[in-house]
Amino acid sequence: MHVLLIEDHTDLAATVGDHLASEGHVVDFAYDGLTGLHLAVSQPPDVIVLDLGLPGMDGLTLCERLRRDGRQNTPILMLTARTREADLLAGFAAGADDYLVKPFSLAVLSARLRSLAQRTRPPSARLKVADLEMDTETRRVQRGARRLTLTPTGFQLLERLMQASPRVMERAKLEQHIWGDDRPNSEAALRVHMHALRNEIDPPGAAPLLHTVRAIGYRLAADDA
Repeated sequence: MHVLLIEDHTDLAATVGDHLASEGHVVDFAYDGLTGLHLAVSQPPDVIVLDLGLPGMDGLTLCERLRRDGRQNTPILMLTARTREADLLAGFAAGADDYLVKPFSLAVLSARLRSLAQRTRPPSARLKVADLEMDTETRRVQRGARRLTLTPTGFQLLERLMQASPRVMERAKLEQHIWGDDRPNSEAALRVHMHALRNEIDPPGAAPLLHTVRAIGYRLAADDA
């Protein structure tokens, strides 16, 4: 699951981010409302965790902007220290899907996020980029009529790249997705896996789908524009 955490309290953001990453989720961070709005629109996540008291643009305004101007239907869970019923109702009126009052349990937060993501998850478990197709339930991957054989790590990498396509996935985010906090010391580890994945999905004569974005990461798309 790709989570966008918009929280200006850096210690809390780090604690929540570490917990979610330990469960295998990919976490992006924003520490003010304007940055959060930009990330939510430019790199839509599976779910947004949104603090109400933010610098630059408060959480209620950000939520309203996403729903009205950005036409975003990404699930939003609001975090707040406010306990009044009026505040809760204001959050729902702004477009929030769920509400959690600080201090909160990390286990409860995780359960709420999984529930929100499942509600909006499309019924199909199939991913498709050009003629490359993946069924995440049966773990069948094929390009055109050719069945692909992937390692478990290769499957995880390809699934994340297909979910993000055509956006660029940064190296650090891919490493976090695969290894969590136990990332290997060598930068070559990811490169080796990506080389094997490229050999499998981009055979000689086929239009390349996996592109290296120098100094940033990787991109899966039918073109290298």
